[in-house]
Amino acid sequence: MIRKLLLSLTLPLALSLGVVNADSQTWDMPLAYSATNYQSENAAAFAAAVTEATGGSLTIVTHPDGSLYKGDEIFPAVRTGQAPIGERLISALGNEDPLFELDTLPFLAASFADAKKLHEAAKPAMQKLLASKGVKMLYAVPWPPQGIYTKNPINSAADMKNVKFRAYNPATARLAELMGAVPTTIEVTELSQVFATGQAESMVSSGSTGYDIEIWQYVNFWYDIQAWVPKNMVIVNLDAWNELDEATQNFVLNAAAEAEASGWAKAESLAQWYAEQLTANGMTVQPPGEQLMADLKKIGDIMTKEWLERAGASGEALISVYKSM
Repeated sequence: MIRKLLLSLTLPLALSLGVVNADSQTWDMPLAYSATNYQSENAAAFAAAVTEATGGSLTIVTHPDGSLYKGDEIFPAVRTGQAPIGERLISALGNEDPLFELDTLPFLAASFADAKKLHEAAKPAMQKLLASKGVKMLYAVPWPPQGIYTKNPINSAADMKNVKFRAYNPATARLAELMGAVPTTIEVTELSQVFATGQAESMVSSGSTGYDIEIWQYVNFWYDIQAWVPKNMVIVNLDAWNELDEATQNFVLNAAAEAEASGWAKAESLAQWYAEQLTANGMTVQPPGEQLMADLKKIGDIMTKEWLERAGASGEALISVYKSM
């Protein structure tokens, strides 16, 4: 009698908390960035929301700072099921398909508002592409617009000739080549070391990345060129996803929608703050001069033309959809 009474009291509570599976499971979620970076904080909030909503039947545990898998290992780990869920910079996958490079086409979508439109325009094609690779995107969050970090002042692209340049995806490597710089692809967890040892002297990145690694120790200038607004995406292995019951999937999707909305708002609110922190720590933060901007626009035109050649008619159609929004 007592056992039946306890069941009658606890079952409704369990259902209200989302405990719909008898067998609970834990998902380890690798992250490439430090625990204090807003992308990682947002992912941790998402993980906590899922864990709470499901009453612990699905517990997500985040592992920031590349502690479980390094940045370039995360997508393969999720794709093969070694990790059920993880976060990756979308454009870092550019060598796999041109669509992954869409948000790094220079000056196509350089504001948060335009970046959001581009994200919505590309989402159906992105989900289809990811499904073909065995994963599903749950949400995506932007970085602030990108600028150029340098040790010395630059007035034109020619001033970047032979400069050792940290790239984080194929697009930034190509940008460096077109400026005459020497690119090397380096993950974020290695940035402090490569700048400290002189393996890198410059990079294109957001104020967020510079702030996180205290880049003022190594360079003096940040040119706010606002070239593009790249995004991180949180992805889940499709087999792991399909093993969840519908109720749990809905809990995850609801938490993902909240994470995307809060992540976009946080990125926009921090953009100017990061620039102010660079200035406060002795860096010169300024917009590009006329010649530098003109050179970058020409480079952007070249990169866009090259991308369209790779992406073909589907790429042209996608950009048309974005521009019509």
